[in-house]
Parts: sequence; C-alpha cells; structure tokens
Amino acid sequence: MVIFYQDIKERSVYWFLFPIVACAAGYLYFMNTFFDLFWRTIAVNLGIIMLILIVLQTYTKFKLKTSLQKVFGLGDALFFLGLCVAFPIASFIIFFVFSLLFSLLLHVVLKNKIQETSVPLAGYMSVFFIGIYIMHWTALLPNMYSV
Repeated sequence: MVIFYQDIKERSVYWFLFPIVACAAGYLYFMNTFFDLFWRTIAVNLGIIMLILIVLQTYTKFKLKTSLQKVFGLGDALFFLGLCVAFPIASFIIFFVFSLLFSLLLHVVLKNKIQETSVPLAGYMSVFFIGIYIMHWTALLPNMYSV
C-alpha cells in the first residue's frame, strides 16, 4: 500500500521499496518451489519483462517519436523486475496481464479524481498484487505457485 500511496500522491516511490517487495515475494515463492526451478523461472520471467521493455522502447521511439523515459517511469520498470521473482511462469504471465488490465480500468475510473495525466502504474499494480496475495492467504485463490 505504501507504493500505491506514494505513486498516487507524489508520482515517485522510494527506490528501496522495490527490493523489499522483490525479496518478500521471492521468499514466498522460493519456499513453495524447488531451488533449480526457482532460478530458471526467474530467468524466463526476466526474459519476458525484457522483451516487453524492448517492444515498449521500440514503440515509443518509432510510433510516438519520444523517449521511453517520458512515457514509462523507472519505478514501473523496477516494479516489473521485482515481480519476476514472485511467481512461476504461467502465473506470472496471467497475473501480469490482468494487473495491467486492472490498472487500465482503475485509471479510467479514477482519472477525474487524479489531476495528473500520467498513470501511476506501479501503484495500481501493487494494489492488484496485494489483492492476489490476500486471496491466496484466505484460500479464495488456489495455490498460485503450482501452475
């Protein structure tokens, strides 16, 4: 919730929160999987995020004629990287896509209340993932680590 609050209010997030999120989420996943699988999963998830960032970079450069830094914040990229250690590959892809859709929907609903034109993506996604973890801990979501 701290990431959400800071991203909404200040449009910046303390950098040290991202490693804390990555370590906590990574620990939860590590305790629910095998050692070798954990590291292979991280490598694949990092590859997926790198591919997304390369496509985004290419799109902003050639289609929008601007730099990536003007349309995508460093905090968003750090949050993406922090999520790489949190889930197995299939869960990661599903949760990542739905967190982006959730962020879009939440921004459309809240855009009149928030005066900024930019999207606090890391903040919105953090709310989604807090919901995912709460559903997992209350047994509303089956084991998200066994996919």
